[in-house]
Amino acid sequence: MNKNMDQVFLLNLRHLGALLEVAQTGNISEAARTVNLSQPALAQAIGKIERVLDASLFERRSAGVAITEAGALFVARTRRALDYLAQGVRHIRRGSGRPVLVRLDQRVTMSQLRALVSVVGAGSYTGAAMQLGLSQPSLHRAMRELQEIVEIPLLERAGRAIRPTLPADRLVHFVRLMLAELRAGIEEIVSRNQGLGGTLRIGVLPVARAYFLPKVLAEFCTRWPAASVEIIEGPYAELLTHVRQGDVDLLIGSQREQVPEHDVTQQALFDDELVIVGRNGHPLHGKRHLSTTDLLDHHWVMPAPGTPMRVSWERMFEIRGQTPPVLRVQCGSVTIKRGLMLEGDWLTLMSRDQFRLESQAGQLVEIGSPGSDFWRTIALTRRTDWRPTSLQSAFIQLMIKVANELRNT
Repeated sequence: MNKNMDQVFLLNLRHLGALLEVAQTGNISEAARTVNLSQPALAQAIGKIERVLDASLFERRSAGVAITEAGALFVARTRRALDYLAQGVRHIRRGSGRPVLVRLDQRVTMSQLRALVSVVGAGSYTGAAMQLGLSQPSLHRAMRELQEIVEIPLLERAGRAIRPTLPADRLVHFVRLMLAELRAGIEEIVSRNQGLGGTLRIGVLPVARAYFLPKVLAEFCTRWPAASVEIIEGPYAELLTHVRQGDVDLLIGSQREQVPEHDVTQQALFDDELVIVGRNGHPLHGKRHLSTTDLLDHHWVMPAPGTPMRVSWERMFEIRGQTPPVLRVQCGSVTIKRGLMLEGDWLTLMSRDQFRLESQAGQLVEIGSPGSDFWRTIALTRRTDWRPTSLQSAFIQLMIKVANELRNT
């Protein structure tokens, strides 16, 4: 777990709710009455948040308090974070006809939400306790208290194991968004104090790993030495889930004709030509015109059905009036595909961006083109309601710059 997420769990939800009241009223005494805290207790609560952030959120004045620039940044993030929590609880209670719970920040604790995310993620109290370094009884107690507050069962037994209920899965989705928003708030404070910094979490599909993304990363790290980037690889569906729940900031890969979820959006970066690739010395290398028979006479290794590359491969045969051949090997790993082609006369489709590095090694060569209109668009995917930090915005602008350069080469 990164440092900023550790800091998120040091925050107190009741104190965050009180922070919003102080920001709204500009007066600690007035806010204290609203949140049922004494004035000294509220002042201490704000002080604890400021110590976690290492930043002053308010300037004390005779007539009240004035919010600082750092305070305005963090208050905006806090408001969005608590809204996500309220949405999640409202969503799971609506199905059972229960009324809306108000002032959740005074009812639910960060410890309870941390227990929920960990137990659901680990699939057991034992795994969650080991992950967090806490005792199982404390996790049991936190989960029991949370279920009593929301009045909805969150876990159920399946033999000796436990599994989350559907409401629990939905609530975890919104809690993760809440945590991501608070983490972003902390990173904005860090950037303000120390220069543009923080950690970007980028989900990456194989199509963007070869040339485009390394070029972006190299320039990014040169420009902003205080920042770091974590690359998360995996299947599209898994990475999309991480984007939707705020664990990943951006997803870079082939643009889908339609995004499967309503809460994400795609932004095109550049078009990438597709080429047929085989080993150096392949029987088809150097042949000027590839016939349908040529394409059928050799084994292909391609990714799973439904992926953009697989769809293009199938279309390559369909426009020739031919049913695509049966694949002996189905695989999306560039490493495995490369190894297989070096072992024999196998073929695959690659983007020219991917092939650029492969051709430099001299082991794989371009066999030919699948057709005149075989291109795919590389795009970034993000949440529709995502509010990027300065660091995240800078990274997006750099990607757009590098993408424009690729278009012009």
